[in-house]
Amino acid sequence: MADISRPGSFYGAIDLGARKQALEAQARREAAGTQAPSGSIVEVTEETFTTEVVERSMSVPIVLELWSPRAPGSAQLAPVLEKVVGDLAGRAVLARVNVDLSPQVAAALRVQAVPTVLAIFQGQAVTGFQQVLPEQEVRRWLDELMAAVEQFYQANPQLRPGPEEPEQAQSAVDPDLQAAEDAINRGDLDAAAAAYERLLARNPADEEAKMGLAGVALIKRTADVDPAEVQRRAADPADLEAQLLAADLEMLSGSVDAAIDRLVGLVKRTSGEERDKARRHLLGLFDTLPSDDPSLVKGRRALANALF
Repeated sequence: MADISRPGSFYGAIDLGARKQALEAQARREAAGTQAPSGSIVEVTEETFTTEVVERSMSVPIVLELWSPRAPGSAQLAPVLEKVVGDLAGRAVLARVNVDLSPQVAAALRVQAVPTVLAIFQGQAVTGFQQVLPEQEVRRWLDELMAAVEQFYQANPQLRPGPEEPEQAQSAVDPDLQAAEDAINRGDLDAAAAAYERLLARNPADEEAKMGLAGVALIKRTADVDPAEVQRRAADPADLEAQLLAADLEMLSGSVDAAIDRLVGLVKRTSGEERDKARRHLLGLFDTLPSDDPSLVKGRRALANALF
């Protein structure tokens, strides 16, 4: 167990502008036999990482679970974490990040395998593990964490949160933006897209809605795709559809520059309808990025050079 110190080392670590969508918000929770107290489990995306993990860790320890639906160990570990954190009755929070949908979080935390579990307190990672552990070992690890947290508060009593400290008021959220996020959480991507479209109809310059709509389209295109099959097909540079899907999968995995380079190369070596299709696909991927993203700026320049 590492010593717990004051610095908030995660501030600014995550690019919160990029929006990826969380699809499995409630499914695993409903499948678990033990329900944790309300508010002790949160599904975290790139855009909510700072609020739900970094800032929240200043008053309560966060058990950060980085998982993937592609990793069998994630399904094994999830109910164990839910049970042991739930037994703490709100004294810790389980925050879950699907690394496939939030690759920038995984990259910022240098996650090399899933499942990975990190304990975040006072803005920094203080301990963790990267394998599936039995319940008794997870419980022992969590007991050690809570003991270290208590030692920190004993040494810094002025930092212990008061029992009646009110939660910070949340900023008002546009109803359509909230509707889109709610739809994503229940897995209804069509409803999410419709909500984003309503928001864009009222405010065509809304960057968050634009990125959200493009992100939903990206996820829908890749929902039933076999990555291994796409990789096999993409070995043939003439297979246009495979190249487009490979770029989509690279984008979702966080390999943004690789996805852009792939499609710029496709634009260079094709012509006519195929070239226009590759160009339009790349523009759609550009829409998933914030306007000040360095990869977007570089990608637009590369596309312009390829076209002209």
